Amino acid sequence: MTGTLVNTATVLVGGILGTLLGKGLSERIRDTVMTGMSLVVIALGMKMALETSNILIVLGSITIGGILGELMHLQRHLDSLGKWLGNVTSRFPFLSRGNFSQGFVTASLVFCVGPMTILGSIQDGLSGDSSLLMVKSVLDGFAAMAFASAMGMGVTFSALTVLVVQGSLTLGSSLFSEILTEGMISELTATGGVIMLGIAVHMLELKKIRLANFLPALVIAPLIVWISGIIQG
Repeated sequence: MTGTLVNTATVLVGGILGTLLGKGLSERIRDTVMTGMSLVVIALGMKMALETSNILIVLGSITIGGILGELMHLQRHLDSLGKWLGNVTSRFPFLSRGNFSQGFVTASLVFCVGPMTILGSIQDGLSGDSSLLMVKSVLDGFAAMAFASAMGMGVTFSALTVLVVQGSLTLGSSLFSEILTEGMISELTATGGVIMLGIAVHMLELKKIRLANFLPALVIAPLIVWISGIIQG
């Protein structure tokens, strides 16, 4: 759990520093920062999406996952959690700047959708090697600072999501390592890349997307690979 704990700490520190920094920035500068982060997310999403060896698997995962997410109302639940946290922190002026729910949801998705989250957590749990998560921790710390400067303290609380998601993966690493093959991880990564592109579209306010409803696609992608292997084998 060392890597996850360090990652949680860097998001906390980065989010707090970014919030402090953002208070001194004009709306124009914060908007520029948000646009810059959106472009970086686009680049990362495209890089991840190109990991696929069969785009139809990604298409099927996004479609089926999106339907399941809508039926489970995942976006509504995540928004409700963000709003509840926002209401709690609204009593403290220091924590109330920006759209708390947007910052919390956006940062939670960005920090937990990428391949480093899965691979790093499994590696940490199996061998105690947290090197991959240490690299992710540094990247997430700077990203949290940039996000928080534009969106406020909600980004800082995404550290809770990092702790829960990565902690769960680390604790269940022996199970996940036996299930996930290289092909499954590639398609899962590519599917996560498409979700990352959706995050960028949402951040740029080009279209309001219920992004959390696509999260089941991350489970559907390796499942489709597994079923395809049975059919072909």
